[in-house]
Amino acid sequence: MTNVYSFDGIVVFGLLFICTCAYLKKVPRLNSWLLSEKKGVWGVFYKAAVIGTRLHIAVALSCLAMAFYVVFLK
Repeated sequence: MTNVYSFDGIVVFGLLFICTCAYLKKVPRLNSWLLSEKKGVWGVFYKAAVIGTRLHIAVALSCLAMAFYVVFLK
């Protein structure tokens, strides 16, 4: 289990947040409700979804690298 206050915990949380928002962008009802705002606090969800969809290869490779690090090295 990773600690949120360590650097690797923050990276894991960020990657999971980006992947979750990118997945929620594909769900029509949640897309219009959660990802409709582009500014403010709710805009963070929209920006994370955009990062997840545009940089999907880099995000996927980062997820694989963090999974390897957490499972085997930590």
